[in-house]
Amino acid sequence: MLTWKEVINFSVKGNPIPDQRVEKTEAEWKALLTPEQYRITRLKGTERPHSGALCSIHEAGKYNCICCETPLFDSTIKFESGTGWPSFTQPIKENAIKYERDTAFGMVRVEVMCNTCDAHLGHVFPDGPEPSGLRYCINSESMQLEKGVVNEN
Repeated sequence: MLTWKEVINFSVKGNPIPDQRVEKTEAEWKALLTPEQYRITRLKGTERPHSGALCSIHEAGKYNCICCETPLFDSTIKFESGTGWPSFTQPIKENAIKYERDTAFGMVRVEVMCNTCDAHLGHVFPDGPEPSGLRYCINSESMQLEKGVVNEN
């Protein structure tokens, strides 16, 4: 189980190696994604709180990257944070997520990205529920729910 200390270490000292890499040109990403998905995942945007389609969904399944279909989160670790974005306590695998220090908007945060294709997902915070204490705050537009699929890792 990842802890806040490990998240900070990844953001400072380097991220875990992904199982594979997916790289495309900007033109290929634009052709693959909707304009809103492109704005959020490739340009590091965010959706308005409580506007995402995956906010209030609690069906069993895996949440995969919208860009490369890499499994990111499992529905069993999704929780209602009240923030307006889908929230999770852990990634599906330690190396599924990439972490970077983010100093935009006059604050220090930890940005989370798909470690396979570098898609911007959202941010992680140390104010989640126990036992991890982590809250991965993720844009709905960055993910797709693969319903009924159970984490096999």
